[in-house]
Amino acid sequence: MHVRARVPSRISAGYKRLRAGTALANMNPDEFEAVAQQAMDRLPDWVHKALEHIEIRVTDEPGDEAEPGEEDLLGLYVGTPLTERSVDDVLEMPDIIYLYRRPHLEMNLSLDELREEIATTLIHEIAHYFGIDDDHLDEIGWG
Repeated sequence: MHVRARVPSRISAGYKRLRAGTALANMNPDEFEAVAQQAMDRLPDWVHKALEHIEIRVTDEPGDEAEPGEEDLLGLYVGTPLTERSVDDVLEMPDIIYLYRRPHLEMNLSLDELREEIATTLIHEIAHYFGIDDDHLDEIGWG
């Protein structure tokens, strides 16, 4: 599953099925992806333009891309931050931001809180793409 920039029609498919009283812990992958897409669509246009060479993948939980012991991650950036790139990196495969469904759902949030947490996770991982490390993200309240 992939979340893409500015695809409002994808939101409606899974998102419209979510009604008051829906048990978010049982949210299926399509519904979660729809909420993630909505969170992505709410990001400013300049973010979408900057992410042209980034793939965003929604998966159930961390896999081989994560280090052992990182099963509780909400998201993960895999790639070379812009601040560390060289001309040789232009031909590399796109960077990937992983967004993990199960750890988000295990937080037992309301739909609005889940949407905000997904947005926070996306912003956190996008910040890594721009070269901002965890220490600085903690300092500015996005850790």
